[in-house]
Amino acid sequence: MSNDNPTVVLVHGAFVDGSGWQPIHDILTRDGLDVVVTQHSTRSLADDVTEVHQVVEAQDGLVLLVGHSYGGVVITEAGTHPQVAGLVYVAAFAPDAGESVASMLAEPVPDAPAPPILPRKDGSLVLDRDRFQEAFAADLPAGQARFMADSQAPWGGAALSTAITEAAWRSKPSWYVVATEDRMIPPAAQEGMAARAGASVETVAASHSVYVSRPDVVADLIRRAVKAIDL
Repeated sequence: MSNDNPTVVLVHGAFVDGSGWQPIHDILTRDGLDVVVTQHSTRSLADDVTEVHQVVEAQDGLVLLVGHSYGGVVITEAGTHPQVAGLVYVAAFAPDAGESVASMLAEPVPDAPAPPILPRKDGSLVLDRDRFQEAFAADLPAGQARFMADSQAPWGGAALSTAITEAAWRSKPSWYVVATEDRMIPPAAQEGMAARAGASVETVAASHSVYVSRPDVVADLIRRAVKAIDL
């Protein structure tokens, strides 16, 4: 354990779990950073924030929250916790107070591809398995994308419809990885959210799975965020 840097807490998004963070985890831990990966249900924003808060409070000192996709919503709400020193968004939603995923998706970027989201009988959502790779993981090997498609975690309605009460990026420093080949969250929307948050931006030609396909770029931005945080 190192007391010289904040602990990096990696928060996954919808349809996947925390195992996708392994390439970034491995890079950062080799650098001597302390890293924790959350495993939350993505069924309820309130429950997901509670789980992240529990992880944060289990750490010694400050943390840096890193969120991918829907994980950006979670860290935006959870990031007001006093132990959170900063936020890193990875091709992620960065809502403001009163906004939810549902409200942000209600005004789509013109000409942007529609994610192939399908409802299950229980009301939760998954991605069309046959279109998963093109939408979520176009720059990953077909076998890896197929496994991700076949091992999806369903996304719950309460996670989409619950609005943020307070946006942590308004009071905490933030960083943002924009994936220019993203077909889930349009790059133009990512750029707009990053600009609104005043985030330091790193742009990379990658799919929505940038955290898997380009862990070097994402890990480098996380390192820069860690160095910028004044303990």
